Formats: sequence, C-alpha cells, structure tokens
Amino acid sequence: MTDHGTATCNEVPRAEAIARLNDQLRKTGMGGTIVITQNVLRISGFDAVTLAAALANYDEFDSDNDPHGERDFGDLTLFGHNLLFKIDYYDSRMEFGSDDPADAEATQRVLTVLLSSDW
Repeated sequence: MTDHGTATCNEVPRAEAIARLNDQLRKTGMGGTIVITQNVLRISGFDAVTLAAALANYDEFDSDNDPHGERDFGDLTLFGHNLLFKIDYYDSRMEFGSDDPADAEATQRVLTVLLSSDW
C-alpha cells in the first residue's frame, strides 16, 4: 500500500521553499534586489548597515504578518520610525508577477523597505 499524501524527507513544502529564498535575500542581500524608499533614506540618522543588520536579524514573523509562512513581510522600529519590509515576486523580465516564487531561477525578488505611514 502506498501513501501518496506523505512527503519524503527530501521534499520541502512550497511555502518553506519560498521562505528560504526570502530569508536569503533578507539576511544576505543575495538572490534579489533591495529597494529603500526615499522617505526612509531621508530619515535623520539613517544608516544602511544598521538597516541591513535589522533585516538580517528579524525574526518576529507570526500569523498576522506572515499568514502563508513565506516570511515575505515584516515590521520593525528603527531610527525612531516604524518601518515595513515586503518581498514581491516578479518574472525574469520584471514585467509581471512570478508564476512560481519557489523557483529561484524563474523569479526576481524585490525587497522594499518603507515607512509604515507610506503603506
């Protein structure tokens, strides 16, 4: 009898595969593009190194900001401001949304950091 509903040890659920790719971008800056809005860049005391460290260390994902388990959205307080980050998925030509965000070769990731008041 074969159980077709059980994943093998080597298979990674789709959401986890997407989350790992998102973590790579957020933690290392590799695997996509990071965009910082002008309003964030204008914050007095803004420091790109501090922002990069805050993104890399972010671990406050929960059911409110991460309902699909993809670790593609978060909020943090930095430089005295409430900031948000969001990861969007585009096709390889950056024209449309990606058909498969779990496929790193077919997806261009863009992590945007913005003021929460800009949302």
